[in-house]
Amino acid sequence: MTFLEMLGAAERQNQSMLCVGLDPEPTKFPGRLKGDSNKIYDFCAAIVDATADLAIAFKPQIAYFAAHRAEGQLERLMEHMRRVAPQVPIILDAKRGDIGSTAEQYAVEAFERYGADAVTLSPFMGFDSVAPYLKHEGKGAFLLCRTSNPGGDDLQNQRLASIEGQPLLYEHVARLAQGPWNLNGQLGLVVGATYPAEIERVRAVAPTLPLLIPGVGAQGGDAVATVKAGWRPGAPIIVNSSRAILYASSGDDFAEAARREAIRTRDILQAARG
Repeated sequence: MTFLEMLGAAERQNQSMLCVGLDPEPTKFPGRLKGDSNKIYDFCAAIVDATADLAIAFKPQIAYFAAHRAEGQLERLMEHMRRVAPQVPIILDAKRGDIGSTAEQYAVEAFERYGADAVTLSPFMGFDSVAPYLKHEGKGAFLLCRTSNPGGDDLQNQRLASIEGQPLLYEHVARLAQGPWNLNGQLGLVVGATYPAEIERVRAVAPTLPLLIPGVGAQGGDAVATVKAGWRPGAPIIVNSSRAILYASSGDDFAEAARREAIRTRDILQAARG
């Protein structure tokens, strides 16, 4: 099953557009786990167990594991997600962006070492930094397009005078991903929830691509505005929430609290779809 097929199946089975982001920070862990980086797997596995029937995708952010020498725990977590939620695709949030043989190795890391179904990439170095990932049949790649951070304006919101129509850079990335770069239907785009008008613009430029939309929850993105701007029949959105779900409680009931917050967010997203 390809990444897009998995995505559609998870959306239907779990009635969800909610992606649960796994950004484990031991200093924020609840109760008896607090401050213990050896408990990253235990914490994340509990969140996965609590939300497996609510998510369209899981999105582990690799830096939160690597910073604590917890790559082995990430491998265990990937295996755990495969066992308890085989219907839910996994997006490895790595934001890789190198070329040639280095990109090939990063692709092996994402898809073979960790077994991810998709990965996030920076397109700054051009198509030859993306192509090695597309050689992995059925896997997905989400290109950074219009990110949720204020500094995204520094490059993404600048006009390209050398391109016909002088599009903004993020519009040009969306056109490339919708068109000539999307050789096998494997590409999607990352668009921040903090810019709903620009989500709508990306959707207009890339009408069929899946959009990975971070920024709902702790970052302040409006869930209803996000859905109205980005969701279209046959064009999925994957709306990520991390901290609001992970740290919904500072007590030993953290998994139950995470489930309640995931249900709340999922239901808001579904209602906005109408």
